Amino acid sequence: MKILKTKNLTKIYGAGETAVRALDNISFEVERGEFVAVVGTSGSGKSTMLHMIGGLDRPTSGEVIVDGRTLGDMNDEELTIFRRRNIGFVFQQYNLIPMLNVWENVILPVKLDGKKPQKEYVEMVIDTLGLRSRISNWPNMLSGGQQQRVAIARALASKPGILLCDEPTGNLDSRTSQDVLGLLKVTSEQFHQTIVMITHSEEIAQLADRILRIEDGRFVETGMEVSHGKG
Repeated sequence: MKILKTKNLTKIYGAGETAVRALDNISFEVERGEFVAVVGTSGSGKSTMLHMIGGLDRPTSGEVIVDGRTLGDMNDEELTIFRRRNIGFVFQQYNLIPMLNVWENVILPVKLDGKKPQKEYVEMVIDTLGLRSRISNWPNMLSGGQQQRVAIARALASKPGILLCDEPTGNLDSRTSQDVLGLLKVTSEQFHQTIVMITHSEEIAQLADRILRIEDGRFVETGMEVSHGKG
């Protein structure tokens, strides 16, 4: 079952001779539970695409459909609520709240939505990500890798339909990066979590089920299955 579809997604910055076509008629689909990596160099359009499918920016033309809902049909308030409930984000910067401890940071999106966290589920996520001994710590007491794990736990806490990761290991050393990426793979499998991750690294992309390649705002490859498959 498709959880994400884009149709002729286009983003143009500027106008006239100075116009830059950051995305050029991008169309693709992601199955529920699939782990997809989008690979491209700096300036290829991958971050722009992630912002479009996450509802953080609006396309010049085309459609983004997440879990059956067309993002372009929503006003800003509706989009904010939908995004909070259905889309999780993990960025290079961890964006943790310094005056909240690990547990409080993780459940913050759920509380902002006026809901009570599903304690057993959140604790299972925390255990999976190896944060049990850190739940009372402040962010400044954590390493970069631990902070990124908290960011992933926070993104998963509201059980989003899709998790979007923007170069999630960009600020980590190679060993910590492997740990965090391994945990992303585990969450993909254990929680049947749909993940779209953008990266410039071919090595990192190999963790995914499928690799999409983007150049100059266009996909040059949309169906390359990674040999390890889902098993």
